[in-house]
Amino acid sequence: MSESVRDKVVQIIAEQAVLEVSDISMEQTLEDLGIDSLGLVESIFAIEEAFDIQVPFNANDPSDSDFDISSVQAIVTAVEGLVKDQKG
Repeated sequence: MSESVRDKVVQIIAEQAVLEVSDISMEQTLEDLGIDSLGLVESIFAIEEAFDIQVPFNANDPSDSDFDISSVQAIVTAVEGLVKDQKG
């Protein structure tokens, strides 16, 4: 399961950043990838739709959210947790 979650999240982020999947590393931040706040919100919507989950995210203050967006890996980990919770 996690590999497909990781692959899909990275694909969504790559599309938003207008980059190839191979250009995305797990350590990069969204800022590193050129994704601004609007792009972040669009990415979150795409992730919610792709996994049929609700991301607990405050777009006005991302630091006040339980959804860690500090890196690509953090986003993948957070999505994996939400998907697991949904199926559990």
